[in-house]
Amino acid sequence: MTARRRAGTALLVAGAVALFASLLQRLGLGPISLLEAGLLAMTPLALAAVGECLNEKAGVVNIGLEGIFMISAVAGVWTAEVFSSGLAGLAGGGLVGALVGAALGAISVYGRADQIIAGMGLNIFALGFIPFLLISLWAFPGIHLFPNELMVPRWFTPLGQISPVTVGAVAVAVLAHLLLHRTVLGFRIKAVGERPEAVDVAGLRVDRLRLFTSTLGGALAGIGGAFLPLGWFGALVKEISAGRGFIALACVVFAGLEPMLALGAALLFGFADGFASAVAVTPGVKERIPFYFVSMIPYITTLVVVALVIGQRRFPRTVGRPYARE
Repeated sequence: MTARRRAGTALLVAGAVALFASLLQRLGLGPISLLEAGLLAMTPLALAAVGECLNEKAGVVNIGLEGIFMISAVAGVWTAEVFSSGLAGLAGGGLVGALVGAALGAISVYGRADQIIAGMGLNIFALGFIPFLLISLWAFPGIHLFPNELMVPRWFTPLGQISPVTVGAVAVAVLAHLLLHRTVLGFRIKAVGERPEAVDVAGLRVDRLRLFTSTLGGALAGIGGAFLPLGWFGALVKEISAGRGFIALACVVFAGLEPMLALGAALLFGFADGFASAVAVTPGVKERIPFYFVSMIPYITTLVVVALVIGQRRFPRTVGRPYARE
């Protein structure tokens, strides 16, 4: 890119930022409230996307992140109420997510099932299972309100309230990057996705490596699902994930399975989600623009970004294909 084009691009970006800031000012939205909403929305997306990057690097696809979000959200709230602790709820959600991820991994690795169909089956199962769980646990199918004391505490900073789980999600992305590109285990995970037969000949267990990444990815998605009620919304509803599992998959595609890029994508989509949530409840706006129209913003952003990069990404050679020793 020439210096002239770079200068033009910089002016265009600066103009867009100024226009966006002016729009926010007119809507009465402060930068601090937008930052808080964006970081909260980013957290579950980043956790699930980073876990799925590791999973797909090993050659296993899990498109059931939406289902894991929903199931672990219920499990997280139930655990938090049993132990009277929001952090215990996050751990409970992570444990349930790990179990679901391990089950999907076992179906894919040992059952050699079609991974796309298995993931879609999980999403459909969760749609019916969550209302059943809500009725079984709390005798109410729609919404469950729990005490505010169970919410994961946030840190008060000059940049607003920040959840420690958000900081943890950033740390997880950095650790996943180091794991993939700086450790022997990371090299083995990438080798399993590209050449599982070579890994097998070298004496390593392909099934164990794939089961490990599937379980780890499920655990991270489970923590993200439990974070939705316990760290963000403060209530549990049966549609709590609202398609965020699919947005996390879009982050994975955008990132080309690189954890740090997945974190950046989660930040972009998270801010789009947080902006839509903030605008939808802003006085003077919510009376003029329908709520559901504003709610389309993160999904439209996802479609546009994924459409721009989908043909430019390369995925592991055997991703989505079970391995069978000859």
